[in-house]
Amino acid sequence: MAVSEHSSRKWRWLALAVAVLLLALASYFASQYRPAKPAAAVPVETPAPSVVRNQTPADFIGSASCAGCHSEQHQAWQESQHAHAMAHASAEAVLADFNDSRFEYAGTVSRFQQRDGRYFVTTDGADGQLTEYEVLYTFGLDPLQQYLVDLGGGRLQALSIAWDTRPHAAGGQRWFHLYPDEQVRHDSPLHWTGPAQNWNFMCADCHVTDYRKGFDAQTQSFAAEWSELGVGCEACHGPGSRHLQWTQGQEWPDKGLTLLLDERQDMHWLHELERVTARRSVPLSTDKEQQVCAQCHSLRSATAEGYHAGLPLLDFYRPELLSDPLYFADGQQREEVFISGSFAQSRMHAAGVTCSDCHQPHSQALRAEGNALCSSCHLPTEFDRPTHHFYAADSSGAQCVSCHMPERTYMVIDPRRDHNIAVPRPDLARQLGTPDACTGCHTDREPDWAAQQIAGWFPEGRWQQASPATTIAAADQGLPAAQQDLATLVNDPQLAPIVRGSAAQRLQPQLGQVQQQAVAKGLQDPDPLVRLGSIRALGDGPAALRRHYLAPLLADPLRSLRSLAASQLVDVDLPPAVQPAFERALREYEEELALHAERSSHLGQLALLRLRQGRAGEAEEAWSQAIKAAPLDAANYLNLADLYRSQGREKTTERLLREALVILPAEGMLHYALGLSLVRQQQREAALEHLRRAWVLQPDEPRTGYVLAVAVEPSAPEEALTILRQAGRLHPTDRDVLWAGASFSFRHGQPGLAREFVDALLERDSGDQQALELARRLPDAATDR
Repeated sequence: MAVSEHSSRKWRWLALAVAVLLLALASYFASQYRPAKPAAAVPVETPAPSVVRNQTPADFIGSASCAGCHSEQHQAWQESQHAHAMAHASAEAVLADFNDSRFEYAGTVSRFQQRDGRYFVTTDGADGQLTEYEVLYTFGLDPLQQYLVDLGGGRLQALSIAWDTRPHAAGGQRWFHLYPDEQVRHDSPLHWTGPAQNWNFMCADCHVTDYRKGFDAQTQSFAAEWSELGVGCEACHGPGSRHLQWTQGQEWPDKGLTLLLDERQDMHWLHELERVTARRSVPLSTDKEQQVCAQCHSLRSATAEGYHAGLPLLDFYRPELLSDPLYFADGQQREEVFISGSFAQSRMHAAGVTCSDCHQPHSQALRAEGNALCSSCHLPTEFDRPTHHFYAADSSGAQCVSCHMPERTYMVIDPRRDHNIAVPRPDLARQLGTPDACTGCHTDREPDWAAQQIAGWFPEGRWQQASPATTIAAADQGLPAAQQDLATLVNDPQLAPIVRGSAAQRLQPQLGQVQQQAVAKGLQDPDPLVRLGSIRALGDGPAALRRHYLAPLLADPLRSLRSLAASQLVDVDLPPAVQPAFERALREYEEELALHAERSSHLGQLALLRLRQGRAGEAEEAWSQAIKAAPLDAANYLNLADLYRSQGREKTTERLLREALVILPAEGMLHYALGLSLVRQQQREAALEHLRRAWVLQPDEPRTGYVLAVAVEPSAPEEALTILRQAGRLHPTDRDVLWAGASFSFRHGQPGLAREFVDALLERDSGDQQALELARRLPDAATDR
């Protein structure tokens, strides 16, 4: 077995005193914790105190070691989802029906069986053929449980057929597929055997404690290591060996703990007569708890291994900011973003509320049920009454969470509440198309109705306040005026740092002094999320701007920030004084890419890095490896084709794209790229065939319509204008589409249509000089609509 408890890291330390302390509980521990190595391999000599203190790092010793002194917390944890995040497939852990049950999906009948205490599934493999696999681990608990299979080389994959653990009455106790509407087959990127369902990268470090991936690029295999299955005590409190030493009289600061989670210690929520909402008696001055929870409850990429509680989170992870398609423009969750990024936007977070103010940290249960939880801080006589929520007291509409924490369902049956905890904004839903909590329940109504209701109920409410969402949405549409407003958001200290950082990453500093000043200020911000967004804003900027603004970030105290800055400076001539910092930070970035060398995404990033360094041959090799790692990922074909184009290797470009289209015939951007290649080779008819196909397959990409219209306009102007009308409706703020529509209409004697496009251009940017000039040349009134 390539991945098992026997491949976990051996304990580096075990004091003799621990054995004495736990002797009375030995049988209990034996049933709860499996050591990483056989007992004979565990050292029994207690090292000298000075050796332990100065040379031996704190080690992970397992949650069972905590039970003797912390029995209440340990018992609560055992009943939590954390404890059951991953387990060996056993009669105690497996919840699904493996009694020769069957499930049909996409024309394949999968079969689930058990023999001699082992569990097996017969389903379609990577080649589409029915194959029997042994289930090694269970994954999760409620409301669903997945199952893990080893495909060889230590590569664990999560089956996309999962077990609904809910009761029968709630629709559960059944097999179901996580992509019920997709008809996923073996040749789909979503198939369970593919990279998207790979446990080693996608899931592991949040379902086991103290994870190391152990990928070997030479053998393309994994030798994963961990200290404990599931999210154990040490996942949140850090390695416990020194704390155990402290219980035996060893002198250690802070009781030998790597982190004191004491943000709620010696404080209470203070209720005052003149306030309807409580406040902390002692202001929150750290974010220790938030960082501990965010290691898993956030959408982020790992930049290094070895994180444990007490270390800076952004030394090991680079979080995602608020961007489409992860979040809606107003910050509501869209994809599965795992809570932390949502909560970081909230007024609760700004007021010093921590995760454990609402959730029991060991059982994960809420500290109170229903509105009683919110009423612990928000005066119920003010908020928990019909004059506030306008519903009968015992109705679902009267629940605080219905309006302020609407649900969005993931994995078919798993509803997650949005921890943004914002007031409903149906006015924004009407304007921006964002979800609306009101019409989420009142499905027979429109946002206009909801907005009127809110305005009538709360004429002085917060719904009247300007929202960053309008600026974020305008920036994402490419509206030039949004750039000034983004700078205002970045400089607004009243906004949550994650919102300010998200605004910063949309800035285009090459456009002007205001944007540059905002980026410069953001790069010096004490909050790392603002710095992160500001670094990203400079990624594609001119070399002179990157040299000027990013060089100081090479000395940022957080690894994930300085390494990102280094990756954006590799093609910049830096002064000698910063070269040592640059080389260190770049080495860290390359270590990050090497850590994930099995992923096509990181191989693609390596290729881009090498290309920026002028090492085109290595870039080509990295993209070739990326294609091999994920042959169903179109991005790497497109990037490699563009490299070939830049080298004048047009036939090689064409050959690569045709090979890709054999595998991905419905990928519009591959047709688009091939069409352009054929244009460059003067093969007009063949090019038009692929450009038309690109437009049909991918009209959501404005370039497909724009380029096709440009290509057909000389010989078929009416067809070009038809395409541009359609593209203009789909992309009403895309300047290329609008300008082509305006200029083509004018050239072909349709001033009325030209006026429509010009009006759209001027609505997008009132200072568009080309549009203003064309407007002056158009008749005042046009009738040929």
